[in-house]
Amino acid sequence: MAEDHSGEARSPDAGEAGGGVPLTYRGLVLDRFQAEAIDAVRRGCSVLVTAPTGNGKTIIADFVVDQAMRNGRQVVYTAPIKALSNQKYRDYIRLYGRQRVGLVTGDLVINNDAPLRIMTTEIMRNILLQGDRTENLAHVIIDEAHFLDDEERGTVWEELLIYLPREVRILALSATLPNVADFAEWLSLVRDEKIVVVEEDHRTVPLKLLLANRHVGIVGQRAFQRAYRKHGSNGAQALGQGGAGQDGAGGRSGRGRARGRDRNHGGSRRGAGATRHLDLVELVCPDYLPVLYFVFSRRQTEMFARQASRVLRRPLLDAASRRALDGALSRFEEENPGVLTQVHVQMYRQGVAFHHAGLHVALKALVEELYERRLIQLLYCTSTFALGINMPARTVVFESVRKFNGESVVPLTVRQFQQKAGRAGRRGMDDVGYVIVREDFEDYPRDRASLELYRQGRYERISSAFNLSFSSVVNLLHRHTESEIHDILGRSFLNFYNLKSVERDRARLEALERKLQPASGDPDGGDEERTGREVRRLRRAARSLARRIEARESGLIEGFRDKVDFLKLAGYINDDGSFNAGARALMHVQINEIFVTELLLEGIFEELDEDELFGVLTSIVHELPRGVVSRYPLAGRWAHLRARVLRVKTGDVVLGGSELMGFPVPFSPDLMPFGYLWAKGAPLSVLMNRLDSDIDVSGDLVGAFRRAKDLAGQLRAVYRDDGVLSGRLSDLIRKVSRDEVEVID
Repeated sequence: MAEDHSGEARSPDAGEAGGGVPLTYRGLVLDRFQAEAIDAVRRGCSVLVTAPTGNGKTIIADFVVDQAMRNGRQVVYTAPIKALSNQKYRDYIRLYGRQRVGLVTGDLVINNDAPLRIMTTEIMRNILLQGDRTENLAHVIIDEAHFLDDEERGTVWEELLIYLPREVRILALSATLPNVADFAEWLSLVRDEKIVVVEEDHRTVPLKLLLANRHVGIVGQRAFQRAYRKHGSNGAQALGQGGAGQDGAGGRSGRGRARGRDRNHGGSRRGAGATRHLDLVELVCPDYLPVLYFVFSRRQTEMFARQASRVLRRPLLDAASRRALDGALSRFEEENPGVLTQVHVQMYRQGVAFHHAGLHVALKALVEELYERRLIQLLYCTSTFALGINMPARTVVFESVRKFNGESVVPLTVRQFQQKAGRAGRRGMDDVGYVIVREDFEDYPRDRASLELYRQGRYERISSAFNLSFSSVVNLLHRHTESEIHDILGRSFLNFYNLKSVERDRARLEALERKLQPASGDPDGGDEERTGREVRRLRRAARSLARRIEARESGLIEGFRDKVDFLKLAGYINDDGSFNAGARALMHVQINEIFVTELLLEGIFEELDEDELFGVLTSIVHELPRGVVSRYPLAGRWAHLRARVLRVKTGDVVLGGSELMGFPVPFSPDLMPFGYLWAKGAPLSVLMNRLDSDIDVSGDLVGAFRRAKDLAGQLRAVYRDDGVLSGRLSDLIRKVSRDEVEVID
């Protein structure tokens, strides 16, 4: 096996130029950015790669994995969501076999000692936070690195990068890092090494943004603007069935719509001139297939898929594809009896499907397999399908560019839009990827500014969402001195930006102070030409800047101290810094930390049998979607438990912790009987029959069981010195680890 100048083994099929820069890898000719990144990895450098979605960043990660495996070292691949972790696991076991690849996602632990482990970012952070050994770890791959500014989970990314030993190299991958220079500068400081930055702005398969409605068909933005200026929302009806026609993109006008369908189906608007979802189906079929159709409602993904499959005049699959599909469905039904319904089969045989987080885990995996095999041509999906999963299409359609954010309906950010739009255009298959937005004339004034931002592709800057969890706080106190904690907090991306802001503010303050210096030698005289009002304004500005500097310099430490003071007030930590039972439990609890710890201190968990315990754990880790109703009455024992848990949830300690963290505390008592029955061995089909829902929420139920299982593992760590309780929890984890909970979806 050949060796490169770093002394590490080289992949035998990595061809290279005379200067050592690789030209090919695994038989593929490398793009410039791929070759540069792989060369930096081979030289032993940590690398930050930014390139548009679909350009092939994954091949760099593959090289990192290959190099580590060939040199007998370990490598960890971290991903922000379990769906991406599961997909990477499936990809890598095809390359290296099951014995050499592990999967660790909290609720699933497979082959944890494997040289290559795929895991969520939280799991890797916990490994580092708790001081687990990493001597043979060569590399950590951080996929979707821009998640660092995610409000709820971004802190985990910063903690991982801060705690990771400096001898471990990193490969950070992102499609959306506009302030890459700042990010790389911070990484270099926190890692104490030069980070090699590799940027690629050019997209291998360019995207074409098109707008569509039932009057103009599918057209470019300029053609749409001309039509809007000519007709506007008031003149939309005058366009009738014709319109602007083609725009050089294979587009079509609104001709040939399905006959006899209900025009009120397929859209939220009911105006006479509004474009329905089925209008777009007619426009995109067959010229733009395969299509990913993004909808921001699970209910609409299912409704739209059913509608489309009913009105299509001919299947989107040819005869050979339908035979292949029938074979896949037969195998699936043999392995998963009772999961497929006739509605699913009819949809799939038309080449149509839907995909969302609540979908049955086996169906989710089936849809992904069928889509990968091009046996699904029109796939309706929610945002989760855009997060890193490598399943491109020729065309991406947006039902809307606005979505509900929990408080109001707002435009998609550029990053959110591009994350989804980037799925358009299959490398090696398409010359261009089409991005089609459903846009009625009446909505155009509202959406015009957002559409222009999407066209320009100017991503929002990555900022820090650093907000230490209570578990992180107690682990830092347990493992580090006060000065070490100050150093760790000082190495955060948030502090990096704070210091830059402080530098700018200090310069402004100095300039203000110079202006306030008296022009004469009399310190009370001041500048005769400057009015008293102007002097007062300058002094106010100087005081404001001074306060802002002080707040930024002390903000992180003060925030940390606020959490420590809260834990002392709650009785978790003594005044001398020693830990009581609450703090010792918090070292292991990462899910709903204060709520779970208070339930533990109340002794509620110890009073329950294993099955009841799982019911309570299920209720505090997940909430059912709105509109889903349980038909299990919460009477007797369950009513008593609900009251007890609710008293803890509404207590001062839990409410205070929630306010300090800025996140609500979930509790869904209706889920208690479902967790209980799952632990008793009831099949998922029986449980689903006790839920009233017009959409598939079996994935939600399984997700709740998985997260409850994860929490049971954390409680087992809390009770590790109590053989009886830890044994009961081990038994519980074994009982609930079955069927759908163990499926790698």
